[in-house]
Amino acid sequence: MDPADRTAPTELDDPAYRAAVVDLLGVLAYGELSAFERLVSDAGSAPSVLDKVSLSRMAVAEFHHFERLRERLQELGVDPERAMEPFRSAIDGFHRSTAPSSWLEGLVKAYVGDGIGQDFYTEIAQYLDPETRELVIDVMGDLGHSAFVVDRVRAAIAADPGVAGRLALWGRRLVGEALSQAQRAAAERDSLDALFLGSQSRPGIGLGGVGVIFQRIIERHAARMKSLGLAP
Repeated sequence: MDPADRTAPTELDDPAYRAAVVDLLGVLAYGELSAFERLVSDAGSAPSVLDKVSLSRMAVAEFHHFERLRERLQELGVDPERAMEPFRSAIDGFHRSTAPSSWLEGLVKAYVGDGIGQDFYTEIAQYLDPETRELVIDVMGDLGHSAFVVDRVRAAIAADPGVAGRLALWGRRLVGEALSQAQRAAAERDSLDALFLGSQSRPGIGLGGVGVIFQRIIERHAARMKSLGLAP
């Protein structure tokens, strides 16, 4: 049986909603692939073997997430490369504009910058069909960044308190860039209107709902910064 036949006809059989899901899976897949590449690069400059191992383990997990998203796109009869292509420019641009200048900045970006994206897509997942929602929430889960990054950043601040101010500024820059990138990705794809404005088979998030989502994302960002010992 075709995997698509298992999906409720009122959901993925709605062309507008299906197009939105394909775009969502496409942007997530390319995001996970980019995260894998970045973590591999960060592992190469890690100061200790233990740090290399930790980051390499995270990179492997990111690639497994990419593979799951790619497989789901294939199940839906979509070419994963074509689904990812519209988002390459925005995601690559985000990473170019937020290239870390140090090992610590790379850690904060992995924790704070990626965390913003995880929050955004996890919020959107609440408006998806059950199968897509489960996949999105699962691939957006924490990979062990929290404990690892918090430990390393707090240790660095304890050794040199002056680091805190620089990293706090970096964190504020990341949140602005990440939110702008998420908004651009949504605005540039008409199909994602099915998630924000609604479609034939599903209610939309609505402008008021979008505002609430971004407020929650900002609050979680502040909590992450506080856990690092940094001012939001």
